[in-house]
Amino acid sequence: MAGALNKNININFKEIFAKLRGKRPSGIPKEINLVPDIKDEMIRTLKLRNFIFFLCIVIASVSVGATAIFASIAGGQQAVVDGKKSTIDNLSSKLASYSDLSDFLTIRDQLSNVSNIAERKKLLSRIFSVLSALLPQNGDSIRISELNIDLTGQEPAISFDAQADANNPPYIDYNVLDAFKKSMQYMRYDYGAYVDSEGAEIPAYCMIENGQDGATLADATNGIYAYWQIEGEGCNPSELKDVTTEEYAGQNVVRIWRTPQFTDWYKAEASDTAPYMTLSGEIGNVAHFESKCITYSGSENASTGKVSWTSTNDTCMLVPDGQEGIVISDSSNGRGSNDELVLRFSAVIYLSSDIFSFSNKHAIAIGPTGRYNVTDSYVQIQDMFGERASDCASGDTACFNNSIGGN
Repeated sequence: MAGALNKNININFKEIFAKLRGKRPSGIPKEINLVPDIKDEMIRTLKLRNFIFFLCIVIASVSVGATAIFASIAGGQQAVVDGKKSTIDNLSSKLASYSDLSDFLTIRDQLSNVSNIAERKKLLSRIFSVLSALLPQNGDSIRISELNIDLTGQEPAISFDAQADANNPPYIDYNVLDAFKKSMQYMRYDYGAYVDSEGAEIPAYCMIENGQDGATLADATNGIYAYWQIEGEGCNPSELKDVTTEEYAGQNVVRIWRTPQFTDWYKAEASDTAPYMTLSGEIGNVAHFESKCITYSGSENASTGKVSWTSTNDTCMLVPDGQEGIVISDSSNGRGSNDELVLRFSAVIYLSSDIFSFSNKHAIAIGPTGRYNVTDSYVQIQDMFGERASDCASGDTACFNNSIGGN
């Protein structure tokens, strides 16, 4: 009995020693969890609560710091604002003490509106250029006896009474009026800027475009040109180089061609020094006119080397609606001031507003054949106007029975 008891005690101690040494005795489970599950949940909940408390403390500390920073910034800004307000109040008091303040403010307001006024300003004098391009003056002629101009609408309108004269039998010929109506779709205008050889724009007041008789400066062979007054104040925007001066009206001037000099300027490629005009219409190293309406292009014959030039103006129509832009209200036979047979009619023509705009510099009208108008002097346009034709007298058989062509 005692031997058996000792044996059991020895075995128990061995198992205990084995457990203390980290050995797992046989028959003992791998893990023994003496803590209930509910206690594990409580421990995890306590850890989460402690983490949330810590996070809240951190956020609260950051918020307090940010609030303090923002408060200091706001206080500094308020101090700056108060300082500026004090300065503004002092300056306002000084400004209000000036006796000429009201006059100054009036001038300032007027100056601020100068650009707006310039944009809206219309040049009525351009009507003479327009009329000289619109009215035929060769074999068939049209003379105006009464003219009214309205520039207030979006489409300026001219209304007039006129008389058409074919100048050959049958004198009363509706074909003259019909040709006049059809010419409306071919009427064009042009505007732009004169530039020097460096491409710098020359102020409009530095250019002379009309001669002493009022006519546009033109050469029968080379086309339209203008004079650059190089000695005028503010008239030399960049350095002058390789220019030929001449004398006009007692001052030195430089001739600038508005019509490109195709033969003299043509170069296949752009040049660094010499004047050039490429087949694409690019012009450089020479004072010239930069058109806002007309584009030029060339085509070289491969066999002969000859270049043919064309000009295109599809955007700047003098009468935007073409034939629909002229309205003939009535027509009848009559006799002119020299007792010649004429066709009387009344018409209204609706024009492009751009031709009268002050901001569109160097505007010029172009006739239906593609020529530039060169007859805008007050002396030369007097032939456009004439005495109103009289009605056919009751016994004037020729006036009533003259054959009439057209419809």
